[in-house]
Amino acid sequence: METVADYFGSLVFNDETMRNRLPKDLYKALKKIVAEGKDLDLNVANSVANAMKAWAIEHGCTHYTHWFQPMTGITAEKHEAFISPIDGGKVLLEFSGKELIKGEPDASSFPSGGIRATFEARGYTAWDPTSYAFIKDDTLCIPTAFCSYSGEVLDKKTPLLRSMEAVSEQAVKVLHLFGKTDVKKVNTTVGPEQEYFLIDKKDYAARKDLIYTGRTLLGARSPKGQEMEDHYFGAIRSRVSAYMKDLDRELWKLGINAKTSHNEVAPCQHELAPVFGTTNIAVDHNQLTMELMKKIADRHGFACLLHEKPFAGVNGSGKHNNWSISTDTGINLLEPGDNPKDNAQFLLFLVAVIKAIDEYQDLMRVSVASAGNDHRLGANEAPPAIVSMFLGDELTEILEALVSGKAVNGKGKVQMELGVHVLPAFPKDTTDRNRTSPFAFTGNKFEFRMLGSSFSVAGPNIVLNTIVAKALKEFYEELKDATDFNAAVTELVKKTYSEHKRIVFNGNNYAPEWVVEAEKRGLLNLKSSPDAYDTFIAPKNIELFSEFGIFNSVEMHSRYEILNEEYSKTIHIEATTLIDMVNRQVLPACTGYAGKVAAAVNAKKLALPTLECKSESALISELTALIDNLESAVTELEKAVALSAEYSGSDLAHYTRNSIIPLMDDVRGYADSLELIVDQKDWPYPTYGEMLFYV
Repeated sequence: METVADYFGSLVFNDETMRNRLPKDLYKALKKIVAEGKDLDLNVANSVANAMKAWAIEHGCTHYTHWFQPMTGITAEKHEAFISPIDGGKVLLEFSGKELIKGEPDASSFPSGGIRATFEARGYTAWDPTSYAFIKDDTLCIPTAFCSYSGEVLDKKTPLLRSMEAVSEQAVKVLHLFGKTDVKKVNTTVGPEQEYFLIDKKDYAARKDLIYTGRTLLGARSPKGQEMEDHYFGAIRSRVSAYMKDLDRELWKLGINAKTSHNEVAPCQHELAPVFGTTNIAVDHNQLTMELMKKIADRHGFACLLHEKPFAGVNGSGKHNNWSISTDTGINLLEPGDNPKDNAQFLLFLVAVIKAIDEYQDLMRVSVASAGNDHRLGANEAPPAIVSMFLGDELTEILEALVSGKAVNGKGKVQMELGVHVLPAFPKDTTDRNRTSPFAFTGNKFEFRMLGSSFSVAGPNIVLNTIVAKALKEFYEELKDATDFNAAVTELVKKTYSEHKRIVFNGNNYAPEWVVEAEKRGLLNLKSSPDAYDTFIAPKNIELFSEFGIFNSVEMHSRYEILNEEYSKTIHIEATTLIDMVNRQVLPACTGYAGKVAAAVNAKKLALPTLECKSESALISELTALIDNLESAVTELEKAVALSAEYSGSDLAHYTRNSIIPLMDDVRGYADSLELIVDQKDWPYPTYGEMLFYV
């Protein structure tokens, strides 16, 4: 019988495949290039290309593509056949090192934030040899970076790789001060937990809002939602279980370590969590996971919804980004150690993260800002828009004791003095989890819980890597010439925690009191995406990304334009879809139903003129009032949408947020009230109850 081990990674040109198919010297040369970040030699590239082509053809491939991640948030691919014409009307199957290394897709129609005019079409893709090629739909997919003809970054992969190099370089320098001179490289690792909804495909096809926007713009709550908390970790329905098994199998073929599947809180909501991987590979894998979730759902008669808030009144979907940092020698730098120097090292890296999050709260918020995620953040299902950190009581006590000079309770009271006395052992799970915290320490990693389910995890990890690199760079400068290294580390940990502990909050982030307390602490509360976007191009943030070569000022401003444009376009599509649904289906259905009720009243009175028909008359009055209000609300929304043409950029995003969204809420309020009184047979769309409880 075939086992998972038999087919795991079978569609990946992974290390084992390369070792078996490449000459030993070229395999070693490639590994050295990847490990040291050197330029790729063309002879090596030609050898890899030949081996890759032969392997792909054996698996039935006829085409290859440079698979890249533009600023659309999804992936892109341009397929090229292996064929090359020869005399006699024949073809050869060819694939060269040049074709492996570089592609040339049209760059004009991808988001560029004004960097590229439409007529400036040329762009380039460049192979990322640190991420394995794979086969999808009988096509060899080569993970690549994407840039414009003039060199500006147009994708999410390039700055991610740069940020990984930045944090590695700075972390290695700090580790060498601790005597860890054997460390040559540091990797950040990520494990993104993916939440999603599954609904019946026929219900999805019957709703324009789901088709065009990914979420329901109308929909009254069903009599039952998630109040009974009976779906979370509940028995998985057979049809859903079959989908999950099929999804796991396809992911495993691609070498994706899909590990955990379960029901989430809301009806029809589920989660898939992978094993940790190196950040750029984890990003690639998550993009593939989202694509396969949708494709395999279709096979099973489902529609997979990845929007952050597809249904009002029940939990939306997030994506928890579990982030850590490890050496090439196998040391997790966020794992507390058992001896003084390791504890000092752990605490130094810990306070580096604390400092980074505090100083760049705005960038952390920007990295998770979107029109969809605005519906989710701050509801009782996701962290609020205020960025803070959870450390747990024990770790907080250790840091507070270090600052105050007091003894800390552990296995006997121990005076805090790094590098001289042993810190109390700090086991992984001595504290509870805080599910309300945006950024929580969970034993040997941080869980960034603000991401929306449809997000590429590249953006948040670009920010995390870069801001931690900045903190470590400053630490190195402060420690490199210290005459008493242990004392200098102790003082630096104390000082850093004292200056940045305002960001640490172990309590209930949902509590109204926290909003007041956060304001007192000087923490940012960027409630909407346009508010967050405006901080992206602050001078300190441009300086940060420029310092490490992640983005230049032009690229920063282009991304700022893209973020605002994407937000405004998203809401514009939602508003016009809502107008269309109400004018063409909801209003006709409601007036038709009111006509039926009126006809019934007339028929009764014709049969018996003395009948008062109080109930029917009251219903007609209520229907008429709601229909009139709905029609007026739609008219106001249409005017606001038309007026939006007078704005652009950030002004348009703010106008959209402040003027269009409230009017959409008004329209929905009246429409949802009508849904509750119109006969279900006359309502033009599947209801929440039908979509969430009939799968």
